[in-house]
Amino acid sequence: MADSTIDQTQSTAVPTVVIQPSRGWTALQLQQVWAYRELLYFMVWRDIKVRYKQTALGVFWIILQPVISMLVFSGIFGVLLQVPSGDIPYPLFTFAALLPWNYFAGSLTRSSNSLVNNTNLITKVYFPRLLIPLAGILSGLVDFAVGFVILLIMMVLYRMPFTLSMLFLPLFLLLAMLVALGFGLWFAAFNVRYRDVMYLVPFLVQIWMYVTPVIYGTDLIPVKFQALLALNPMTLVVEGFRWSLFGSGSTTSQSPAWIYALSIVVTAVVLVTGLMFFRRTERTFADIV
Repeated sequence: MADSTIDQTQSTAVPTVVIQPSRGWTALQLQQVWAYRELLYFMVWRDIKVRYKQTALGVFWIILQPVISMLVFSGIFGVLLQVPSGDIPYPLFTFAALLPWNYFAGSLTRSSNSLVNNTNLITKVYFPRLLIPLAGILSGLVDFAVGFVILLIMMVLYRMPFTLSMLFLPLFLLLAMLVALGFGLWFAAFNVRYRDVMYLVPFLVQIWMYVTPVIYGTDLIPVKFQALLALNPMTLVVEGFRWSLFGSGSTTSQSPAWIYALSIVVTAVVLVTGLMFFRRTERTFADIV
């Protein structure tokens, strides 16, 4: 009788999930993200609703933020400093760059703070932790879509033609997502142990914008220094957006192809190493956070 009771107790025991440190490519376990895709969907939807909850203007902030930035930059750099923008009106020139940049900056900030902001969730239930920073990346697509509609309206008002090169826009958007995810994974993992990261990221994003050709074109940079610009993957994203929208009328420089290939290599290295570092430190998140 006692043996049967022990067997029944063992059979009904709650299984324990042990998170092991990851090693090598196969240990990334990216298939788990697909298995938990419904949870990812609800996380993205939650982030979108919480972002503008209890705000007086609500989703109108999606429109106001890039428009106000465009007006300020147009007045200072377009009118006062006369920054060249090729054949493109400067407001349109800078808004086309602010659109992917704002998406990247917001995604990087959200993903960097995502683990700390979801402490209760991490410490109570197991799921692939990669879903949390990934939700921060995907939730920004709603803001991007609204901003893109504003951009199309501006192109109509300025009578800019729509060309087939616009079909390449999703590729540059994907690159911006990968850059944000790669750096976001590094910062999110470090932020769990060192809360200094939450103060560092806004400062870093502010400086990063000025070393990215958002308010100026790469033609203002001497060719011998453009290889340094290519180390910043967002250079390719911003200039790629302008090229896709305006073609040869923009100030996109005629740099060698290897310079742009360097940006892709940097993105791949940051993303892969970020994934591996995130997975290796994942098992300590619940204990430290």
